Amino acid sequence: MKISSSSAVCFFSLLLLAINLSILEAKTCKRPSGKIRGKKPPPGQYNPENYTPDCCKEGKLYTTYKPRVSGRTKAFLTINSFEKGGDGGAPSECDDKYHSDNTPVVALSTGWFNNMQRCFQNITKYGNGRSVNAMVVDECDSTAGCDSDHDYQPPCHNNIVDTSKAVWKALKVPKDDWGELDIYWSEA
Repeated sequence: MKISSSSAVCFFSLLLLAINLSILEAKTCKRPSGKIRGKKPPPGQYNPENYTPDCCKEGKLYTTYKPRVSGRTKAFLTINSFEKGGDGGAPSECDDKYHSDNTPVVALSTGWFNNMQRCFQNITKYGNGRSVNAMVVDECDSTAGCDSDHDYQPPCHNNIVDTSKAVWKALKVPKDDWGELDIYWSEA
């Protein structure tokens, strides 16, 4: 079968267009989706538990994100208290309840949380040469922050798996190293 030069040009043009669109889509999912302005927490409202690096600064602009998810997804593991009075702020999004820090639970960045579609699903986290399953109970909000619901913390980045202390213990990360860890995660 002989292919005409115009057919070959058309085929390669479509192929290049598809490649360019996939590159654009890949860039789009990593791009920020907006900004919010920081507000200073009222006295006694900011809870620095679990090594939170900073709270929102008055007037500072914080980037917000809406990420996508794939099969085995690279992420950044952080620590959060899901208990009442902990640095997690409000009760968990999935059930409007607080959860023990001794229970393996997680909050996922907004895009991965997927409008509560992952509520009560188990995910597996791979890090420190080990893996652990934990239940999704909350959102690590990538589109809002700097308010009482978010313990006056900036919006989460688009690649966060925010976990209870139980997850860090299960991964056998030394307590002095708790706070941030590169991991992969997948649906269990």
